[in-house]
Amino acid sequence: MSIVDVRPTVEAPDDDPYLWLEERESSQALAWVEAQNSATMNRFFDSAAVADRDALKLIFDRPDNIPFPNRRGKKLFNPWQDAEHPRGLWRTTSLESFRSEAPEWMFSSMSTRWLPRKAKIGYGAADCRCRARMTGPSFIYRVAARTRSSLREFDLTTREFVADGFNLPEARSQVVWFDRDTLLLMSPLGSNMATNTGLPRTVRLWRRGTDPLAAPVIFETRDDYLGTWAQVDRDAPEERLWFVEKPGLIDITYWIGDRTGAKIKIDVPADANIWVHGDHLVVKLRTAWTVAGETFEPDSVIGVPFATFLDGGRHFTRLFQPAKRRALQMLFWADDRLILTIWDDLKPRFEVLTPNEGAWARETLAGLPEIGSANVWPFDTEEDESNGDLLAIAHDPLTPPSLFFIEPKAPAILLKQAPDAFDPAGLAVTRHEAVSSDGVRIPYVQAGPPDEPGNAPVHLYGYGGFGISMPPFYNASLGKLWLERGGTSVIAHLRGGSEFGKDWHDAGRREGKRLSHDDFAAVAADLVARGVTRPQRIAAAGGSNGGLLIANMLTRYPERFGALLCAVPVIDMRRSKKLLVGNVGIDEYGDPDKPEDWAFLSEISAYHVAHARKVLSTNPAHDQPGR
Repeated sequence: MSIVDVRPTVEAPDDDPYLWLEERESSQALAWVEAQNSATMNRFFDSAAVADRDALKLIFDRPDNIPFPNRRGKKLFNPWQDAEHPRGLWRTTSLESFRSEAPEWMFSSMSTRWLPRKAKIGYGAADCRCRARMTGPSFIYRVAARTRSSLREFDLTTREFVADGFNLPEARSQVVWFDRDTLLLMSPLGSNMATNTGLPRTVRLWRRGTDPLAAPVIFETRDDYLGTWAQVDRDAPEERLWFVEKPGLIDITYWIGDRTGAKIKIDVPADANIWVHGDHLVVKLRTAWTVAGETFEPDSVIGVPFATFLDGGRHFTRLFQPAKRRALQMLFWADDRLILTIWDDLKPRFEVLTPNEGAWARETLAGLPEIGSANVWPFDTEEDESNGDLLAIAHDPLTPPSLFFIEPKAPAILLKQAPDAFDPAGLAVTRHEAVSSDGVRIPYVQAGPPDEPGNAPVHLYGYGGFGISMPPFYNASLGKLWLERGGTSVIAHLRGGSEFGKDWHDAGRREGKRLSHDDFAAVAADLVARGVTRPQRIAAAGGSNGGLLIANMLTRYPERFGALLCAVPVIDMRRSKKLLVGNVGIDEYGDPDKPEDWAFLSEISAYHVAHARKVLSTNPAHDQPGR
């Protein structure tokens, strides 16, 4: 009889016999991981798994999948992967050609042989300097390898890498072109250049032909902050650099300055976000702000001329006002138009605001679907090059993505449509609401057979954290391997996300994280109450913060599920802060080093709460998921 070591426990949270697993590169830890991988492969990687893998590979390698390009000047650039180019390649075409059924692509002559193993060229992973004011256009390729990337300069004229150009080894580095021969370098490479989370602590001015580690520092933040970033404001009448530093995930500090460093701190609430375009300052508030005798509510968006603001003027114009279950998801500038992405009771809406002599004209983007998931973004990579053109994508759990082109003052035009990855015949998308432990109604979207047989195999997914909204999206893998075989899929809109704004996020973080988990369990219970399925037929999945969610389903609500998939999870809430990116989660979860925070964190720290249990069933064979 084997004896289970129950340590650590809530009563003795620091008595942990498995701390050696935190030494990620040690031979003991690597051997343990390999043993787990082998056991998993031996158990699950059979002929059926091989067939499923091959079926998905055919879907993802299809030549008629939608390319998603960005425009620089008159050229469209697109990173592309297929069966022949598994690590990706960079290609270009014209807008006219892209709008045709068979675009003619020009490929770079670069080889991917220099890439690190398992690395690839990622989407949007290049920073280009090809403005008219600069000569010798070239890219900085950002090549992803795990969570870090290496950088190499690529000449767009010769279509070759620049041998002695701006090149950096693998790290969490970012660069921004300052001028033809100078970059703003944000990198943890070098002595004392990283914060405690491993992100860049400084902004350096890196001139061509010089050692990046010796580049002069023009801005730096504190060691215990998350990191710092910088950008060049090319719309400013004179040289202007933006410096940004983040104490945590929520608060953010903005500075303007020049090549010698920061000069002026932008006087807005610490948890507000700002966008500056030309002479327009736009502020999105997270908490209420009373300024110049007027109070603006949380989640509202306000604007003022930037020159007026710098001179002390604080008379803002309200640009967006939230309402119950109506919240702003994103905003950005495209030329002189401010684009707002709004969820109105989970339905996507897009408003366009244009400043005009002190007033703001308002219109709605036309031609996009009003159900499912839709997103809009600038066609041009660089804001100062934008003519206002937009790209948009729309899809839902049963409808593959469509790519739209939107010119100013014109309706959306369909550019491309992805092929069906699975057969949706006989399936429907419906929306429902479950009642959580405190009486709050939790929406969820269900895709599957419209009838409710009471025994449906259900895949339930949730996240519920960090203010990340979860739109009902087209999932080719789930559709092919689950829906097409008669399964039902569900996406739960848990508190902790931002589907309904700041209050929805706050309700599911820190002390409220437990409520976010209750929301998910309530959805599982509602699927049973509605006669869709029974607990043993529900397979729930989540990753990262969603992994914490799934781990708590195991420790708190195991009777409501038949299978739980916990991916890259946050489970040990006692020591998560001590990991490299641990400080990132303090705003979301709390600080386990503070007794008052550990009091509620200990309740959801699955690593400490879990204990050996035996689940009894009156009919084990009948209760197996999949039967």
